Amino acid sequence: MISERAAVHENVEMGKECIVEDFAVIGAPVMGEETNPRTIIGDGAVIRSHTVIYAGNVIGRGFRTGNKTNIREFNRIGDDVSIGTLSVVEHHVTIGNGVRIHSQAFIPEFSRLEDGCWIGPNVVLTNARYPNSPRTKEHLEGVVVGRGAVVGANATLLPGIELGENSLVGAGSVVSRDVPPHRIVAGNPARPIGWACECGMPLRKGDVMICPGCGNRYALDGKEKIRPL
Repeated sequence: MISERAAVHENVEMGKECIVEDFAVIGAPVMGEETNPRTIIGDGAVIRSHTVIYAGNVIGRGFRTGNKTNIREFNRIGDDVSIGTLSVVEHHVTIGNGVRIHSQAFIPEFSRLEDGCWIGPNVVLTNARYPNSPRTKEHLEGVVVGRGAVVGANATLLPGIELGENSLVGAGSVVSRDVPPHRIVAGNPARPIGWACECGMPLRKGDVMICPGCGNRYALDGKEKIRPL
C-alpha cells in the first residue's frame, strides 16, 4: 500500500507488498546527476512517514524504517535491514543483511556495516580526520563494523577504524583504534575490558571462558584473539 500523500518518483522499482506511509519521498533526485538513477526496493518494505530515500539506492527484501529516516544516494542495503527514526545514512554506504540501526544514528559515506551488526541509538560513525581541511573529501576513511558486532548507545567511532566480528562497544565509548574480533571495549578512549561470545553475551573470565547465555566455551589464542573450544 502506497499512500496517496507519498512521493514515489518514476525511477523507483518497488517489490511486492510494500507499505509507504504519508509524506515519504522515494527516489529523490541527486544533485549533479543529469538523469535520476534507478532506485530498487525489495519485497515487503515498510517505509514510515516523512522518510526520504534518494535515487540510486539498491535495497533488499524486508526493509524497515522509522519516521523521518534520511537515506542518501548510491547505497547498497541488504535483506531484513531496519533503520530507526531520525537516523541518517549518507551516500556510498554498504549495509549487509540483518543489520539493525536504531534511532538518531549517523552513518557517513564509505562506511561498511557487515551482516548482523547492531548499531544503538545516537551512535555516531565518523570519516573525516581533519574536517575543515580543503582536501578533506579526498581523504575520507569509512568505518567498518564487522559481522555481528554490537555498538552501544551514544558511542562514537573515529575515522577508518575496524570493529572485528562479534566485538562489543560499550555505551558512550569513543573508539579510536581497531577492535579485534570478540573483544569488548568501553570508555573514552575505549579500552579492552573483556571478551564476547558470538551470541553477544560477555564471557565469564577464566582459563576457559564460558558464555552464560548459550554455553559456548572459548580459550585465549595469543594476547588479542580467542578461539572456540
